[in-house]
Amino acid sequence: MTELELKYGCNPNQKPARIFMQEGELPLQVLNGRPGYINFMDALNSWQLVQELKQATGLPAAASFKHVSPAGAAVGSELTDLERKIYFAEGMDLSPIASAYVRARGADRLSSYGDWCALSDACDEQTARYLALEVSDGIIAPGYTDKALEILRTKRKGGYNVIQIDPSYVPAEIEHRQIFGIWFEQGHNSLKIDAAMLSNLVTANKDLPEAAKRDLLVSLITLKYTQSNSVCYAKGGQTIGVGAGQQSRIHCTRLAGNKADNWYLRQHPKVLGLSFVPGIRRPDRDNAIDIYISDEYEDVLADGVWQNTFQVRPEVLTPAERREWIATQNGVSVGSDAFFPFGDNVERARKSGVAYIAQPGGSIRDDHVIATCDQYGIAMAFTGARLFHH
Repeated sequence: MTELELKYGCNPNQKPARIFMQEGELPLQVLNGRPGYINFMDALNSWQLVQELKQATGLPAAASFKHVSPAGAAVGSELTDLERKIYFAEGMDLSPIASAYVRARGADRLSSYGDWCALSDACDEQTARYLALEVSDGIIAPGYTDKALEILRTKRKGGYNVIQIDPSYVPAEIEHRQIFGIWFEQGHNSLKIDAAMLSNLVTANKDLPEAAKRDLLVSLITLKYTQSNSVCYAKGGQTIGVGAGQQSRIHCTRLAGNKADNWYLRQHPKVLGLSFVPGIRRPDRDNAIDIYISDEYEDVLADGVWQNTFQVRPEVLTPAERREWIATQNGVSVGSDAFFPFGDNVERARKSGVAYIAQPGGSIRDDHVIATCDQYGIAMAFTGARLFHH
């Protein structure tokens, strides 16, 4: 098959729409559903991310995509009891690839609502069973077990989008796109991101543990497929905050940092102790937690809305308690797709427990950024590689 007709493009008025190959066959098959234009953009970007993440770490990888940027990405490792609780996976049998997706989606469950799932390895029954519980638009993987495909074909009244990609496919070295009737041409971004990119430690602290190297690789590879400008916080082999598509670097750092704070706040004892009404939907539970850890919750309590969500009226998580809890976060890694122009990015990052940074370097104020890292004992590597993605 050299082309596939689509219902419409980015919006219903954008017709006709299709994906096609100028030479050869499409390296993918639609096994179920009818993926759209944006679905394929998510699928092909997310597939590249998880494929490269597995190549860099040797571990199965997964991503949760929304609007052509990752809401989360992770490598597969066994979940702790705490992670199972905050990711709604208690009592579930999880394979390494299932664990990768659970953690990728758990990075930012609110943003992952209606996501596109990407897997570096074949989708197995355990992954499909977890996906069956979540609101998701589709999945791309190099293969599917018979049982997994059977489960996925029951989602969305049988319309769940399932794409199988040929893992041996290599894109052409030169890529083209058209904007406003004008053709653009550039080399495909085949930059390899690996541990060697982290060897130029420019700070006084040159201690970069293996876990931090893994997390920085997760961050950098995620950034390679995130709409720029972008900054990514990572910990424990997964992203915990992605700030995408901001015009200002500090706004990227703040946005990603706020998401990392929310990820950590979901582990607060008061959040873990919330008592939900029986049968509450998973998205409603996510929304309730997001409101509970925000400044809005006191207003919600006053309105009495809590009665539709919680069995018992929760005690407020005060701003002081939130600040105190976030201050206990540590060991976080952060990557940036372009240089930090000012030390304010480091200042914001360290408030979310950042101890390790990877960024290209090259700012006229590099000395100030390095000095700010040294002030807090943060280890920073200059990668020398910009990772803009548009």
